[in-house]
Amino acid sequence: MRVLITGATGLIGSHLTNLLHQKGIAVNYLTTGKEKIQKQENYTGYYWNPDEKEIDTNSFKGVDAIYHLAGATVAKRWTEDYKKEIIESRTKSAAVLYEALQENEHSIKQFISASGINVYPSSLQKLYTEEEPAVDDSFLGEVVERWETAADEFQDLGMKVTKVRIGLVLAEEGGALPKMKIPASYNAGAAFGNGEQWQSWIHIRDVAGIFLHVLQNSLEGVYNAVAPNPVTNEELMEKMAAQLGKNKWLPNVPSFVLKVALGEMSTVLLSSQLVSSEKVQKTGYDFEYKNLPKALEDLL
Repeated sequence: MRVLITGATGLIGSHLTNLLHQKGIAVNYLTTGKEKIQKQENYTGYYWNPDEKEIDTNSFKGVDAIYHLAGATVAKRWTEDYKKEIIESRTKSAAVLYEALQENEHSIKQFISASGINVYPSSLQKLYTEEEPAVDDSFLGEVVERWETAADEFQDLGMKVTKVRIGLVLAEEGGALPKMKIPASYNAGAAFGNGEQWQSWIHIRDVAGIFLHVLQNSLEGVYNAVAPNPVTNEELMEKMAAQLGKNKWLPNVPSFVLKVALGEMSTVLLSSQLVSSEKVQKTGYDFEYKNLPKALEDLL
């Protein structure tokens, strides 16, 4: 079996590639950096430039499924230009793939797209499942809605389409955890806002595991990629400090301070999504990390 990955060298893509290789699944990948192209039997790179609508269609040869993980990070200040880049990095790249597949023969049966739980409206009480029809009235809500709409287009090509809504990814080498670890290491960790907002987190190995599970079981539709036991932001910071052998003694960082410092991007830290993983568990996925202390013990 062979798959094609966009964003293969990113945090999730690199973990997924390693897991696929462990299962004997070969990987083709698309990259905008020609210097990143490798030519190995189970790991073969191809050049593309979505902005110029360029793509090496040799990347489709022998491929059974596509993982679309490419997208500009949201962890940078959101200027109007950068907000446009965040959206277009997801939708333009999908459009380039769609047009190339439409015009070339291929054997691809499934399109698996990354997505985000930011689509769910912020709430301190409501437990969200994949059936929730409402979309959060925020920039990230718009990003996810347009991201998933771009993925749905691939149904017109006769493919199964799967959208994996990813929560707060905890990883040793990237994502939010290394940034949160620095102040906590100096006894300077603090919760954000009132600290009551829900953090539906997931260990990086379970993110990769769910993407593999979706492929192996030909699942289609929407699946939340979050651990079964979300925590509040206050709990997250306390448990992280405890794992590091430190104390969380500073007062919470007020919401207005975050809004001044980060602008609109502060919603990433202050919004609350209590999200269910029951649907993917019912398909047979067994989380390696169900509880936060075990996940932090492994990562910290």
